[in-house]
Amino acid sequence: MSGKEEKHLPLMKFILWTFLTTIWSVSSFAQDTGRKLISLNDQWEFHKENGTTEKVNLPHTWNDKDVLDDEPGYYRGLGIYKRKLVLDESAKGKDIYLVFNGVAQEAEVLVNGKSAAKHIGSYTRFIVPITSFLNYKEDIIEVRANNRFNEDILPLTADFTFFGGIYRHVSLLITNSVHFSQKENGSAGVFITTPQVSSATAKVQVKSTIENTSGTAKKVQIQTILFNAQGKEISSQISALNMLSGGNSTLVQDLNNIKQPELWSPENPYLYRVVTKIIDPKTKLVLDQVSNPLGFRWFKFDANEGFFLNDKPLKLIGASRHQDYENLGNATPDALQIRDIELLKQMGGNFLRVAHYPQDPMILEACDRLGILASVEIPVVNTITESEAFTANCLNMQVEMIKQNFNHPSIIIWAYMNEVLLRTKFANDKPRQQIYFDHVRELAQKLDDLTRKEDPSRYTLLVNHGAWDIYNKVGLTKIPMIVGWNLYSGWYSGTPADFGKFLDRHHKELADKPMLVTEYGADADPRIRSFSPVRFDKSVEYGIYFNQIYLNEMLKRPFVSGGMAWNLADFNSETREETMPHINNKGLLTIGRVPKDTYFLYKAYLLDKPYLKITSAQWKDRTGVADSASLFSTQPLQVATNLKSAELFLNGKSLGAKEAVDHICSWQVPFADGLNQLRVVSATHSDQEDINFQLQPYRFTDGLSFKSMNVLLGSKRFYMDEKEHQLWMPDQPYRKGSWGWIGGEPYKGTNNRITYGSDKNILETDNDPIYQTQQVGIQQFKMDVPDGEYELSLYFAELVGGISKESLAYNLDNTHKKEVEENRIFSVAINGSAFLTHTNLAKDFGYTTAIRKKTRLTVQNGKGITIDFTPIEGKPVLNALQLRKVY
Repeated sequence: MSGKEEKHLPLMKFILWTFLTTIWSVSSFAQDTGRKLISLNDQWEFHKENGTTEKVNLPHTWNDKDVLDDEPGYYRGLGIYKRKLVLDESAKGKDIYLVFNGVAQEAEVLVNGKSAAKHIGSYTRFIVPITSFLNYKEDIIEVRANNRFNEDILPLTADFTFFGGIYRHVSLLITNSVHFSQKENGSAGVFITTPQVSSATAKVQVKSTIENTSGTAKKVQIQTILFNAQGKEISSQISALNMLSGGNSTLVQDLNNIKQPELWSPENPYLYRVVTKIIDPKTKLVLDQVSNPLGFRWFKFDANEGFFLNDKPLKLIGASRHQDYENLGNATPDALQIRDIELLKQMGGNFLRVAHYPQDPMILEACDRLGILASVEIPVVNTITESEAFTANCLNMQVEMIKQNFNHPSIIIWAYMNEVLLRTKFANDKPRQQIYFDHVRELAQKLDDLTRKEDPSRYTLLVNHGAWDIYNKVGLTKIPMIVGWNLYSGWYSGTPADFGKFLDRHHKELADKPMLVTEYGADADPRIRSFSPVRFDKSVEYGIYFNQIYLNEMLKRPFVSGGMAWNLADFNSETREETMPHINNKGLLTIGRVPKDTYFLYKAYLLDKPYLKITSAQWKDRTGVADSASLFSTQPLQVATNLKSAELFLNGKSLGAKEAVDHICSWQVPFADGLNQLRVVSATHSDQEDINFQLQPYRFTDGLSFKSMNVLLGSKRFYMDEKEHQLWMPDQPYRKGSWGWIGGEPYKGTNNRITYGSDKNILETDNDPIYQTQQVGIQQFKMDVPDGEYELSLYFAELVGGISKESLAYNLDNTHKKEVEENRIFSVAINGSAFLTHTNLAKDFGYTTAIRKKTRLTVQNGKGITIDFTPIEGKPVLNALQLRKVY
């Protein structure tokens, strides 16, 4: 297949000064381009419907804060933006447009109170002609943006947040009356294809649509020039064109016989530049000009042998990406967006799934520049609406996506559905459900047909979740050129061992269909660690284990064209609760783009240069109980590497060399109290980290000074409270001379999916993991501490009951048991003195609400601390405990 490259608007942005003449005088635009593109990101006033007015700059969203609070839901409604636009008389005679790169999700643009345009869809560019509405004195631009739920607008539901606002850049575009058409679905009207590419020769075809808005016919010339990366002209063509008054014309130009083109690839992302000009033949002035990237490459997907680029096999490994960022929502600055692609490249990735919607133009620009292959899709997610309006919006968004991104050499796939049968409607009415399935299939066929017509040079992709039978039965695996599978065996359902079996089934039963693993992943909360990781404990260690299995299975099967980790970075999903409410933690990076251990694992798998990295980058502060009466605590340590082996040193002493297993070397490290200096070495490379360790005594009489401890009841995981710099460790049964619980058992949840604690949002805290596990039926907690003054805090939360919420559709075996609410009334005494009396957590404080009760006590006569829990009705619980020695 040949490739194509996209035209999008120039990146140069300029502050709009008060008068246009001033803008022109300071502009550094080359004066022969014929057009000017000027930023309009400043000086906006904004208010929600019936809300107060504030001054804002773009990009902007009104949901950057309310999606993170404890109140379910977020503002989905109308937001109104206004700004002044003062243009000089000299702007008359020009064609003037507003260019919006992204407004969520219904937009109406008014100029001086009159509606100039409406647009549907959050994720694609639209261009509004405003010339006829201007008074050239003090014009008022108003944008009415609405992110309300609308059953006719995709997406309907999804595992991400539908932020509102003008969240991408807005520009003023000024052109001459003869210009490249601004009516081509938000594109710049120039479309480039490479009908023939080989290492010996190539051909380029440029299709331009030109518009004449003047009242007279025009004779113009269209010149297209191909430049190499060094700015040398390689080929050019000039054509004459007669333009009717008020008419559009389309011109096709061929640049043939390009000798020995430099080929574009991830290893060598060589970019040519195609400059297309409209020239006045009399004055030789340039009336309009656009520039596009061009990469010469060809590619194919094979159902047996995988993906080939420029006739060479290439396993596509990378990640999907969401566009939001920590505390910013999706109003993300340019530099942070570009950094995402740089981080993907540094990881060794060669593919980006732009999911689940078209993203800012600079994302694909970065992919072109850095050598990242890409797919782009529209957000038909989970379900559809069976209406003509919904279908029309889907088809229109697909056309906008294709035309606006047409000229990017990085794009090799257009996609149009994701897990569309995840929420199957009419489950209790099978005949009606079959009609729904027929409509889903018909929509998929229309989108696929449309895509192949608009761009026959790229592949089509439809993405399914792991429900093999239903997608085959409905017929969705037969429509696209590539079948994508989102597979979470070992997370949402099943075990990791099921993953390889699924891949083999596809190869056997859909032998003619190339496949991609378009999603896979396991939540890894960077604050949570475990030495015995299990499904749904949210530990980084389980994430490492999960990704090792998936990478191994994909890499050893040639027929698997590639795999995209879900996700490049953590992202906002307002309906999620779990350990970090409203955040999906499957990212290889945090939502603030700090690498997790899983990111380092991918570098070990993918980089072609030697790599050695002590992981646990965010676990530089540890705690643990000493081994017996020793003055150290033995804990595992992992090193990610693509080398055969490595040797670890602790404070200068060798702990031996270890062979790498699935790109991980592991040691049992005896950490001492205080600073521990680690250094891992190979023949040519090394890495080092300092670990601060807070050692807890095995017995309080062992001579190790006791300062404080934080204990999670019913837990096998460690937790780092980053804000208060506190380290929490798992509990233990009571041991004489030490500490621990007596009686009871760990809380096991209320459904078959989760056997580890609770995944509910704990209200009034950011430290949900402290409260999400507990010991149920606890009788005592004893600490045989030496005499002294202590501060003791007990942590509680009622995990059973509260508002019944719809379970996430993604949890495929989420078979809830009905929660049986029981009165839980108990009393607590400390060293024989009443502390809490007849406490009813649900009634007194509320369900799933963080409760902390602190006291100060004097320990004397060698009695230590004994906490008694007396049941009055139901079983007592304790979620966590904190003890600090004052003196």
